[in-house]
Amino acid sequence: MKSVSETSRQTSIHPLDVIEWIVDANDWMSNRHGDREIAVQAPGSWCEYNLYFAWNEEAGAVHFTCAFDMRVPEDRRAAAHELLALINEKVCLGYFGLWEDEGLPMYRHALLLRGAGGARLEQMEDLVNAAIVECERFYPAFQYVLWGGKAAREAVAAAMIDTLGEA
Repeated sequence: MKSVSETSRQTSIHPLDVIEWIVDANDWMSNRHGDREIAVQAPGSWCEYNLYFAWNEEAGAVHFTCAFDMRVPEDRRAAAHELLALINEKVCLGYFGLWEDEGLPMYRHALLLRGAGGARLEQMEDLVNAAIVECERFYPAFQYVLWGGKAAREAVAAAMIDTLGEA
């Protein structure tokens, strides 16, 4: 992910404006719906990620979701839930969940900004970067469980192995 220039800062900035700077710097596709929400498509190594940001003025929070380009079949939902529980033990920020209606695995996080004087560029970059890093790390685990028939523990163990160098 490309970082946005420090000259883009102001003292009180709407969080979705900051997201738009990040989107523009990375040439990502987006669709903003006023001052309350923006949907973004960000490429990853494994799939295209659908990022959704919703600004909640009353709570002073940005609700954020990063959904995989993958569907969990009904007959694999129990295995997916077991995998989610194990993955969430390994995640420091945010958490993974499953949008039951659509069967979409997703990473979720909320960023509280009340009293902060607006969003900071670094905060929003970290929010997006953390999501993409975690989704990239655990995407193969979902593939192993959903399509490869592997056990959730085995899939998480494989996802936690850090590779050195390049093939």
